[in-house]
Amino acid sequence: MTAVLPPRRRPRMRRIGLWILLIGLTCVFALPLLYMLATAFKTPAESVSPDFRLWPQEPTLGAFRQILGDDSVPVLRWVGNSLLVALAHCALTVVLAVLAAYALARMEFRGRRLMMGVILATMFVPAVVMLIPHFLIVNSLGWLNSYAALIIPGAAGAFGVFFLRQFFAAIPRELEEAAVVDGCTQWSTFARIMLPLARPAVATLVVLSFLASWNDYLWPVFVLFSSDMQTLPSGLRLLQAENSTRYDVMMAGAVIASAPVLALYVVAQRWIIEGVSTSGIKG
Repeated sequence: MTAVLPPRRRPRMRRIGLWILLIGLTCVFALPLLYMLATAFKTPAESVSPDFRLWPQEPTLGAFRQILGDDSVPVLRWVGNSLLVALAHCALTVVLAVLAAYALARMEFRGRRLMMGVILATMFVPAVVMLIPHFLIVNSLGWLNSYAALIIPGAAGAFGVFFLRQFFAAIPRELEEAAVVDGCTQWSTFARIMLPLARPAVATLVVLSFLASWNDYLWPVFVLFSSDMQTLPSGLRLLQAENSTRYDVMMAGAVIASAPVLALYVVAQRWIIEGVSTSGIKG
């Protein structure tokens, strides 16, 4: 005979099982980050040791001193380039996405559904397919090896328009009608009513677009040629070439690249969760 749990214990057992599953997933995702951080503080010999040790036996800052003190590898310049490009790209992306999404969600005009369908269709095109066309366009504009080549292409992305359009479409139309009755124009209704209500979704798009630009590796490799113009992800490949297989130095560079991303997520996680959970309610 099989034992039957009392009804009160079943939710408790499910909750315990869920906690065990979540803790296990947390360990799976956190272990690579912990190993990266630990390797950055290891000695060169310990970083290539065949014996697996998570924590360094003799913690040292030698990898960070080398990566920050080597004039041929301007890591701090790469960090500044990444911040400049990511912030500018993020601002341009959000402005274009907010305006386009509001028009597609709340304004009636001929061809609106067709335009939205075309925008959504571009989301199914792999980004690598557009590398050569984008390169030819950037080359014809004379933007190679410049910040413009990283900031402007890709700013009018389909994801941001679709994401914000779903949020704007879920806002009750009675709010707009009340604003019109109070004498608001189309622009003032958008700026004073709709945009503040969409703050969680806009904040989410800010974080996602910043992270996408910060972590971009392939496109900067295509369009940047000088060492001083590199962003941090693309510049780390030069670090590997300069230091062969110095894994402690490579992990130190990865720590520097990951720190702003993790800090941004910790600060903005509440807006990300709120924005994602309230978007896509209405098609």
